Amino acid sequence: MPADTPGHWTTEQVLALAPDAASAKNGRGLATQQKWLSLGVHHPAVWGECKGSGKTPYRTQIDITEPAFRCSCPSRKFPCKHGLGLFLLLVEQPQGIAEGPPPDWVAEWLAARKARTGPKGSSEGQDKSAQKSPSASRDAKAQAKRAAAREEKIKAGVAELRLWLADRVRQGLATLPQESYQFWDGIAARMVDAQAPGLARRLRNMAGMAHTGDGWCDLMLAEWGRLYLLLESYGRIETLPPAVQADLRSQIGWTLTQEEVLTTTAESDVCSDLWWVLGQRTEEEAKNLKVRRTWLQGDASGKQALLLEFAQGHRTFEQVLPKGSGIQAELVFYPSTYPQRAVIKTRQEGISETQTPSGQGSIETAIAAYSQAFTTCPWLDHFPLLLMAMTPIRVDDRWLLQDAQGVVLPLANRLESDANWQLLALSGGHPVTVLGEWDGTELMPLSVWVKDEFYGLSN
Repeated sequence: MPADTPGHWTTEQVLALAPDAASAKNGRGLATQQKWLSLGVHHPAVWGECKGSGKTPYRTQIDITEPAFRCSCPSRKFPCKHGLGLFLLLVEQPQGIAEGPPPDWVAEWLAARKARTGPKGSSEGQDKSAQKSPSASRDAKAQAKRAAAREEKIKAGVAELRLWLADRVRQGLATLPQESYQFWDGIAARMVDAQAPGLARRLRNMAGMAHTGDGWCDLMLAEWGRLYLLLESYGRIETLPPAVQADLRSQIGWTLTQEEVLTTTAESDVCSDLWWVLGQRTEEEAKNLKVRRTWLQGDASGKQALLLEFAQGHRTFEQVLPKGSGIQAELVFYPSTYPQRAVIKTRQEGISETQTPSGQGSIETAIAAYSQAFTTCPWLDHFPLLLMAMTPIRVDDRWLLQDAQGVVLPLANRLESDANWQLLALSGGHPVTVLGEWDGTELMPLSVWVKDEFYGLSN
């Protein structure tokens, strides 16, 4: 890549990649050539050595095609301030970065990335597969044997949970607020032993429902009803259509890997489009396990897609996506009665300028779309609502969104989140476009567009 053509990135888009405001500020402080001992660029990478507090400079490198970052600094943030500073230099001062061959530490990183993400289905790969066919056959038999053993464990776990659930229903719900966390964790642990982590997750989520205040009984009963539906359906999974089977296995916790999705999907089912990155939310799902949901919408297809990523311990998420902007990519959707989760198959270099995406102009229309999706697949825990011309309001300590017809939608009242206050401040009390996650009872706002300007909200 010539030093004077840093792609389609802008300063605002680079800063939008920052994990927090402090990282953005510190990255801005490093966007000066005096902070760097060396700088270089050669498509698709840019690299540099940044002065640190010690004798050894921090080696920072970026693969612009993703973008992907790597830095030798000890920061747990991703991208770190050095990556942001180097990216800002490339965008704002490309003439100051010399074109030339990458050093060994950059070339090795690029080669390793290429090896991990190389083209699938090439003739070379097919030849190697053919050469290993006896071993592959043995592996397939062993895999089938393991799958059968897991199926038996899951069936036993499902049967145990059905008895436990029936017993609890006979006793009623009144005593649940007095139950300790161990009451729920005990049966959840047995589901983990049965290799059904999805059931364990649902049970642990129920543990806090009895302490959510007024209306907890309705929430608990609805969740128990969904759990009973899941158990009854899994008991006759062989009689159900393939898409329903896929949903049930996913809810049990038997999910496909990204590799399996990519290799088993027909080329005709690959969805190529300009995908707008609508919003993103990161949560801690379990101890030392973070999950990040990124919502996309196709410019031509209008499809909405969910990219789901996990990070264990201090590890960071691998993908860096420019929130509020667009990427040209091919997506493959996981099998489902309502395909929502997807994985990126290929992605082109460069991004498109931010613009306000098209959404729904009334709350009634949006909820009708959700209801239809929920009827198709009752396991939708999170559903993206892209709402246009919505005014945030606060009534008696309750946050609401109001459309032009006066219909209101409740916003999530979470003390640890400043999203609602940010939304109100950015709107100035005027109608704006809002993207949020709807869980069936309330909306968690993730993004807002004000006069074609994108803003990500804290959550």
